[in-house]
Amino acid sequence: MSASRGKATAEPAGCGTGSRTAEYELKLVQVAFRHGARTPLRSIPAVLEAQWGPELLRVPDHTQIDYVVKDLQGGPRPPAPIEENYRTSTLSGGTYPGQLTTLGMQQLYDLGQRLRRNYIVEVPFLTAAFNSAEVYVRSTNIVRTIESAKCLVAGLFQQKQEDTVPIFTTETENEVLYPNYHKCNLLKILIGQRWAESSQLPDLIADLESIQRALGIPEGHRVDFILIRDDMVAREAHGLPCPEPLSSWKATVEKRAVQMICHIYGPSKRGHLQLSVGPFLHMLLTNIEDRVQGVASSRSSKKLFLYSVHDTTLIPFLMALGIFDKRWPPYAADITLELYQHRVTEETFIKVSYLGQDQLIPGCSDVYCPLEKFKEVLSAFTLTAECYQSLCSQDDL
Repeated sequence: MSASRGKATAEPAGCGTGSRTAEYELKLVQVAFRHGARTPLRSIPAVLEAQWGPELLRVPDHTQIDYVVKDLQGGPRPPAPIEENYRTSTLSGGTYPGQLTTLGMQQLYDLGQRLRRNYIVEVPFLTAAFNSAEVYVRSTNIVRTIESAKCLVAGLFQQKQEDTVPIFTTETENEVLYPNYHKCNLLKILIGQRWAESSQLPDLIADLESIQRALGIPEGHRVDFILIRDDMVAREAHGLPCPEPLSSWKATVEKRAVQMICHIYGPSKRGHLQLSVGPFLHMLLTNIEDRVQGVASSRSSKKLFLYSVHDTTLIPFLMALGIFDKRWPPYAADITLELYQHRVTEETFIKVSYLGQDQLIPGCSDVYCPLEKFKEVLSAFTLTAECYQSLCSQDDL
């Protein structure tokens, strides 16, 4: 922690540290978290497949809660074409691609328990049972993220609830919780170009050709390091065997997959990050502003916002914050934003943590960053809905 400040800007204590001061009040918490461990999205072609059987999907009793999935207006859950696409194929063993496993359910339950310790046990910020007046739960319209949100809430409130837990989602074409190639034509063009370029980086080409030979993947099969990593990490998480050549290439696969994703979303490409997470960042900042201003709306009264997302959301989010550590976010990874307000001066601060560790945001002098400075840091990447729609209709930046 940096040197202490004057009284008006005295350093507030963080959630879960046990060293709080009476001068500051925690006003709002927002958590964006990745789903838990899952079955792979695709199998590596021509490589001995792991057996992804239904026994890996057993739902632990302690993760069960009473919940309902709704659209953003409170109506029925909208159609889920991405999920339907997953279910057009099966993996060896009989399960579908991209399904949350028992391990993944437990990982999110464990994250919920960490949040419980921070915001219920050590600090009485939330009531001990779920109350929809306090908590807003939002998820992409994909089963693994919906189930992940459910498991987190179960861990956070230990299955205690005053009412049914609503989990809000929206149609694929309107989703902003991930880079939406379905809605944003310009993003589809830009990311498509960068994806193609990433596969042609000289070092990557040489390594990819070597690993294809080692694994016996015939020429003509389209694979890349992100696909290989996804299958490899899923196997490893569940204790399933990997082909020996794949095990020996583990470090290279990880390095090259991160190199690819950095090329695709790299922070040097401001427009790519804007179109990927700009509307989501604007949503987070709007929640903060509404809380500070006391805007009279049903959402402004919430204390906790939970967003169940994907790694393709967290990576550009971390890049926009300037804290991406060149490591792929693990299953159940979380980025947490806390809003604090001085009880006398009403000065506001934002504290960001990633994987439970406080982060110093570039441009901020302390992990407790004045709100205006934090907004300035993100201003290059946030997009209002109107600006997003306008940019998406273009053919180039």
